Amino acid sequence: MKFEYQEYNRKATDDELIDDVKRVAKEHCLPSLSMHEYNAYGSFDNSTIIRRFGTWNHALELAGLECRNRFYTELELFNNLQHVWMAKGCQPTRRDMDNKQYSTISSGAYMRKYMKWSNALKAFVEYINQDVSDDSLYEVNSETRGHKTTRDINLRLRFKVMQRDNFKCCACGASPAKDPSVELHIDHIFPWSKGGETEIDNLQTLCSKCNLGKSDLT
Repeated sequence: MKFEYQEYNRKATDDELIDDVKRVAKEHCLPSLSMHEYNAYGSFDNSTIIRRFGTWNHALELAGLECRNRFYTELELFNNLQHVWMAKGCQPTRRDMDNKQYSTISSGAYMRKYMKWSNALKAFVEYINQDVSDDSLYEVNSETRGHKTTRDINLRLRFKVMQRDNFKCCACGASPAKDPSVELHIDHIFPWSKGGETEIDNLQTLCSKCNLGKSDLT
């Protein structure tokens, strides 16, 4: 048998990419096509198509197919990414986002918005690293009388506290990375009801069991 090298990184034309999307949809009698479905039967990777046409939905439009993907707000995407990051205890991969044990939003939603998974991670990190004071934590109203901060803990502050505490309970050491049933909360060390403020030095990570046991105790 004679072995010959076959070129597999040949740059496909726009028409070839769109024709392949049409082929997959036609062969499986689908009025629309998800990125997961295309990756299972297509000749190219969905990331190639997204880079070429900007978004997956744009490629579907060019192929004459229906667009059925839900568009999430950036905050929804960040909230979900934060949840997966905390559950894993480390920076998640694109594959992690397709694991329903961790993520309620597939990697496709991130690819549609950011085109590359690395871009989604960079956008999230940039958002998290902004000054938490930008979120108007220091507005005083009828519910925060006597306080300079609100009781609610925003996304950025939550993540920074958990990251500082290595995504583990400060009381018992429980971590979602080791036990998926563990749910982490952010607790006011000195209770907000007794004058404690929503500031990073007064916050700690506790699992739901330890947080319930602590209640309003200091």
